Amino acid sequence: MDLSDSGTTVTLIAGIAMLVGVLGVVIPVLPGLLLCWAAVLLWALLGDAGGGRWVVLALATLLALAGTLIKYLWPGKRLKNTGVPTTSLLAGGVLGVIGFFVVPVVGLVLGFVLGLFLAERVRLGPGQAWPSTRAALGAVGLSLLVEFTAALGVAAIWVAGLIWA
Repeated sequence: MDLSDSGTTVTLIAGIAMLVGVLGVVIPVLPGLLLCWAAVLLWALLGDAGGGRWVVLALATLLALAGTLIKYLWPGKRLKNTGVPTTSLLAGGVLGVIGFFVVPVVGLVLGFVLGLFLAERVRLGPGQAWPSTRAALGAVGLSLLVEFTAALGVAAIWVAGLIWA
């Protein structure tokens, strides 16, 4: 691998960004799917691949847009069906941000779950708080799974583009 070649360097940078993007889906601080798509964009604009790079970029864009759309619509519908209000999710988000700074690494997740649970406990009482929280966490997990699948799909399209371009 000759790093003095600009095409190789761009491909290497795009690959690192792609890896960070896929990991960023699991680590909520990073914009994972957006970073994966931006890596493909960088590779298509500055790389030395042939004309197929534009096809790869178009496919990656379609998949990223579809993943983003599904990420918000499908879990949102599940949340609406469970009856968890937006205020409970906001309480989870606020405590998640606080938890991010109080407990490194896992504080965001712990704070979100705690905030959601406490808001549901106030709203529904002790008996129904956990089932409602669990249903909301299932919808959030579904959202994460959809985004992770889309990010892996974008990465797979890019790798296929590397092989065939």
